Amino acid sequence: MKFVSRARVALLLLVVASLAGAAQPAIAQASPAQPEALLRPSDLTKILPGAVFFRGQSATVQERNSGGVRFADGYYVLATMVDNSGYSSGVQDKYQAYFITEVPLEIGGHHLPPGAYGVGILKSASTPTFVAMDIGEHNLFQAAAVNDAKLHRPTPLQVLAGSEAGKYRLYLGRNYIEFQRAQ
Repeated sequence: MKFVSRARVALLLLVVASLAGAAQPAIAQASPAQPEALLRPSDLTKILPGAVFFRGQSATVQERNSGGVRFADGYYVLATMVDNSGYSSGVQDKYQAYFITEVPLEIGGHHLPPGAYGVGILKSASTPTFVAMDIGEHNLFQAAAVNDAKLHRPTPLQVLAGSEAGKYRLYLGRNYIEFQRAQ
């Protein structure tokens, strides 16, 4: 009887030791910090959800029209066009993309905390205007956007490098707003 108990204890210790040994290489192989990088649609296929919630409805995302930034510490800013055809024309005008940030941002002089938002650029005769809304369609802020007539290949949505290191541009067509991680 004592032999069976000792054998069970020895087997249990052997299993625990082998599991502990197997865990160490996994920890040692954890991915090292990656440099800050722009993300293309192909980078986001496993990250973006297929549909998002905004103003009481679910809208599918357009993965081909998406982009983002991966910061060196592993946090993300993601943007994707949405199929807003089920929304009223008033919502469609200003809700063109879903914007997700895991870090606080500065956008056009405004502070945007981490979260998920509906964004868009209103086109007017004078100047395009960027609109940021919470998921209940409450306007958070508006800021002047810039029209980039020199952009070679405009797409419905893309994220490109900004005017300085650490700044990025969210383009909706030829219009963009610049953002950066808040301090």
